[in-house]
Amino acid sequence: MPDPAVPPTPPVPLTALLAREDLALRQLAGPPAEGVVIHWVHTSEMADPYPYLLGGELLLSAGVHIPEAAGPATAGATTYFDDYVTRITAAGGAALGFGVAPVHDTVPEALVAACAQHGLPLLEVPPRTTFSGVARAVWQLMAQARLAELRRVTEAQQSLAAAASRPDPVPSVLRRLAQRLGGWAVLYGPEGTEIARAGREPGNEVRGALTRLAEVVRPAGGPGARPAPASATDTVAGSHLASYALGTGHGFVLGVAEPERAAGDHTIASAAAVLLSLLTGEQQSGTGAARSSALVRLLLGAPPEEVAPLLGDGPWTVVHARPDGDGTPEPLAASALGAALGSALVDPAGDVVRVLLPAGRAPAPLPGWTLGVSAAVAPHDWPAADTEAARALARARATRTPLLRHGPRPALADLVPSGEAAAHAHALLAPVAAHPALTETLRTWLSLHGSWDRTAVALSVHRNTVRQRIARCATLLETDLDDPDVRMELWFALRRI
Repeated sequence: MPDPAVPPTPPVPLTALLAREDLALRQLAGPPAEGVVIHWVHTSEMADPYPYLLGGELLLSAGVHIPEAAGPATAGATTYFDDYVTRITAAGGAALGFGVAPVHDTVPEALVAACAQHGLPLLEVPPRTTFSGVARAVWQLMAQARLAELRRVTEAQQSLAAAASRPDPVPSVLRRLAQRLGGWAVLYGPEGTEIARAGREPGNEVRGALTRLAEVVRPAGGPGARPAPASATDTVAGSHLASYALGTGHGFVLGVAEPERAAGDHTIASAAAVLLSLLTGEQQSGTGAARSSALVRLLLGAPPEEVAPLLGDGPWTVVHARPDGDGTPEPLAASALGAALGSALVDPAGDVVRVLLPAGRAPAPLPGWTLGVSAAVAPHDWPAADTEAARALARARATRTPLLRHGPRPALADLVPSGEAAAHAHALLAPVAAHPALTETLRTWLSLHGSWDRTAVALSVHRNTVRQRIARCATLLETDLDDPDVRMELWFALRRI
């Protein structure tokens, strides 16, 4: 019989099933329940269940298949039950549950003896417990175990992400991983040397085996070399070993040794490998150091045009993004957005995520996000581009457009000297200039052709608030906002402030 196919669900300890008071199951024979797990439940009244078992089952039977020749007072009982139990164990069955009533009043003694001889746990299922009730209990325990596993993996991933944001990210991730797995974690460099490690160090035998296992996943150089696997596992001296190639292309490998391999450990270690891939990739490429250098120079007063070459080739665009629906985007979602746009320069500012990226990386619409994109600008115009992206996002949300770009073009207003245009704008808008909310509402309302509803969406306010503000603007400006000439002049002025 080949090894049973392990299902993607967590196994259920037999002890947990026996502890269910509502089932009242009782073990009559076989090894202690502490070392037995159940992968699924199968009911069969076949005299030979072997062809119908996958392995790991709790097989349930009411003894309908037992012939009269194998009755309790017959000589053939021992032979029949010995063959029956032999076939179950050969198929990889985990345990046998025998239902008392309606066919049999008690569990046949010959069946108890056969299970004891072959090491198959035998459970007595009382008359008040149905087989479907046993199966339902197993599925419930599996669901509980799966939920606990998912919660454990989620908490571990969150703690690893937090460790990656510390000033010493690589050692912090290794320490957190070792704590979560209760073992030892080590980062091997391209030459196979231990760069960093954390946790309780194993013995020399395990340590040497893990070093050799790391070479299994390390990319081999040279043309035509066989591709290395992404991960490898082994068991040495009672320790479970695993190695993970970090996707940097530079030969870094994560090694893990733990005394016990629990469900979800591979997922947790894989998450750590992804984080370490990003961290070691930045270390090799220098992008992390370049961003740090750019930030320090800005804080110390360097102009943007001097800092920009450290971040990449220009010109630059600014993207403002908001997730569809309500709520503030999570930091991980903001980072994923930056990765999708091709930039690590991400600022989660409240309910809007701002991304600075080279103009050559033209953003495309992204599912679940609304984007406003500025025109391509030089570094000294970054603040103006930030304003353009904000206004483009507001219009995109108001018009329900996934992505809207700011597209300046020559216009009639460009014929007026900028100084005179600015002076006229400030004089015309002086009555509302002291009220930024009124100015921005008027600007948005005019850009959306006087639509109350779309302006309300763009500004995240109620439409009545828009009406009140526009009415207030009309009063302060002492003008008729229904006049298209007035609207045109106000729009001209608003673009100059």
